[in-house]
Amino acid sequence: MKQHKLMGALAITGAFALALSGCAANNTGNTGDGGDKGGDTGKKTAFADYNPQPRENLKQGGTVNFPINEIPEQLDQFNSDGSADTARIAAWYMPQLILFKPDGTPYKNDAYLDEWKNEVKDGNTVITFKFNDKAVWNDGTPMDWTAIDATWKANRSNDEGFVPNSTSGYDNVESVTQGDTPKTAIVTYKGEYPWIAKGFTILLHPAINTPDLFNKAFLSNPHPEWGAGPYTVDQFDANKGFISFKPNDKWWGDKPMLDKVTFTGMDAQASINAFKNGEIDTVGVGTKDRLAQVADMKDIKIYRAQQTANTLVEVDSEKPQFKDVKVREAFFKAINIDQQKKIAWNGLDYSEEPAGSFLMYSFQPGYSDSLAKAGYKYDPKAANKLLDDAGWKKGSDGIREKDGVKLSVVYPVFSDDPTQAALAQSFQKMEKEVGIDLKIDVRPSNKFAEDYNSKNWDVASLRFTSSDPYGVGDMFQLYGADQGLNLSGVWSDETDAEIHEIEKIGNGKEQIAAAMKLEPKLLEGWGLISLYNGPSISAAKKGLANLTPEAYVGLDGFGIQPVENVGWEK
Repeated sequence: MKQHKLMGALAITGAFALALSGCAANNTGNTGDGGDKGGDTGKKTAFADYNPQPRENLKQGGTVNFPINEIPEQLDQFNSDGSADTARIAAWYMPQLILFKPDGTPYKNDAYLDEWKNEVKDGNTVITFKFNDKAVWNDGTPMDWTAIDATWKANRSNDEGFVPNSTSGYDNVESVTQGDTPKTAIVTYKGEYPWIAKGFTILLHPAINTPDLFNKAFLSNPHPEWGAGPYTVDQFDANKGFISFKPNDKWWGDKPMLDKVTFTGMDAQASINAFKNGEIDTVGVGTKDRLAQVADMKDIKIYRAQQTANTLVEVDSEKPQFKDVKVREAFFKAINIDQQKKIAWNGLDYSEEPAGSFLMYSFQPGYSDSLAKAGYKYDPKAANKLLDDAGWKKGSDGIREKDGVKLSVVYPVFSDDPTQAALAQSFQKMEKEVGIDLKIDVRPSNKFAEDYNSKNWDVASLRFTSSDPYGVGDMFQLYGADQGLNLSGVWSDETDAEIHEIEKIGNGKEQIAAAMKLEPKLLEGWGLISLYNGPSISAAKKGLANLTPEAYVGLDGFGIQPVENVGWEK
């Protein structure tokens, strides 16, 4: 997402990932049946809706073709430049050490681990990982404690040359040591650490042991030899935006159900056309228009789930227009979130509580509306006064000026979806009412990671997706200095210190309470706000089971499932 504080897919910490705002158009999706035709059947949104099926209900063989927003240049899922698409691709050929049920309950993947034990010794949390004797990387390297050690060292700090997505959790580790054999890793934390399933859910090959390799080796190169799992890379074409996977002959676990899995980069309209033409097997239909386009299709099902995600709006405070906090506050108070929701969810029969936090969801215990407590409300009158006070005066065209410079900002939209266009136009109109010229710049979806990483924007709107329920454990990653999820540039030494104090709290409930108390103060820097969570709605060919096994996709809540269990029903 080159910039050292970038947003990307945090598949290791399992916390957050970012993708372009229109990404739901390409994403795919246990409750309810969408019927044999497309269209919205009127059923309510469930927390998880992904056609879970045991392996005995599936047939061996077949192909599944998925759309994806892009095949990112950075294919290292740990690297700051990675995106949610990076993590999705990696799930199909990299180790899935820890899995999650839809409600966020973690459990070890028995194919990799014989033991995953958590205990407290001498006041410190200690986690034991014991690898299966058969577990091996594709290049023949045994999977053992050295992988845990390499993963820790690459992600524990921003000061050693590595550019990780997040240091959260890893910077709490005191040591990684070998146990009684190389197959056993002992991870000791500094004090008690409540979020034991955040770190080491996926692994880095121990060969990736230098900053140069970590930061550059995976650029347009998936390196299947450094992978391990039921599938391995078959074909890869960065120019065509294509990657496919085949069963891995070095795999020691349950046989993968499919003969082939493909991902093709597609814009929103291309993906819906490809689904209608039978070229792909799933597609996001999270807007009224997209639902209508599949309404008459036979032998498909519609899946509706609560997405564990936020749509956010972010400004770059390092740009001259946004250096003044009054301008940033005015910009956000000009946004009518209720109007944005109406446009986004038109025809979807969906509603939700205000999404006022990046750390917790409204359906989680301990949640409170931090954004409201920070003083946000839709208030054009207050926004106008803030801009007046900041010295920006309206010109004859209604756009504000200061020192001969127009208050004009660039807002890229990486989608050709009509709902995204309507959202952008509404946003533009809101800002114009207070004298801000929001210039919409429509760009292809495959430019998202490049442009976002290089901060080729003044304002950005993205989906900010969680893959586990421990968002509080990534507070510094989101709000701290020089971190993977703080491209707004809004932070302070004081708030960084306060966050680090909260990180030391060993009791999960107490840490959540302290974090929710601090979050309003962090939002008062007006670098980013959450608009809404929203549903994940997808169409899939009838019989496709165990949808969205990867992190950051959206039909199975916080779930991360074994990719070898995706397949077609008998």
